[in-house]
Amino acid sequence: MTILSAALLLFLILDPLGNIPVFLSLLRPLPPRRQRIVLVRELVIALGVLMAFLWGGKYALELMHLRQESVAIAGGIVLFLIGIRMIFPRPEGLMGAIPDGEPFIVPMAIPLVAGPSGMAAVMLMGSNEPGRLGDWSLALLLAWGATAAILMSATLLYRLLGMRALSALERLMGMLLVAISVQMFLDGITAYLRLSS
Repeated sequence: MTILSAALLLFLILDPLGNIPVFLSLLRPLPPRRQRIVLVRELVIALGVLMAFLWGGKYALELMHLRQESVAIAGGIVLFLIGIRMIFPRPEGLMGAIPDGEPFIVPMAIPLVAGPSGMAAVMLMGSNEPGRLGDWSLALLLAWGATAAILMSATLLYRLLGMRALSALERLMGMLLVAISVQMFLDGITAYLRLSS
């Protein structure tokens, strides 16, 4: 996997376009200046969490006695479920009902930006090829940078594209995510069968 393909995969998992309506509804009660501060804070927290999973994921797997194949299969399943929810959205949004008040860590940083699928994906990248942690960090920074840029201009994008176009883009990203998740699942099964035989 190249840095760009890893960055694209992570960008699809982070799903900034799908998160725009949720982020706007969460930030709407806050004054405009505070909205930016909260958004930057949540994005930085999400990046920190994902970096921690990328660099420490291998040790976490060893500590929990988990094999890489099981993480690949679990990551594929979680990605598949998120992709399905993106294609067929529920009225309460991708992650369920959102609590009132100023968000802190939950639900914006985790699980909307740094969700289980993102954590599983970076952990898998780091544990599969630990010699390329620098490459994966760069890929994560690229995906996070694109996500941050889109979410920082959320109100502008919402005005330009409208709800219908954003919904269509989210469904398209969901389709891509489902295809990626199936491949991830099959790769995990193949690796497991190869080791077992």
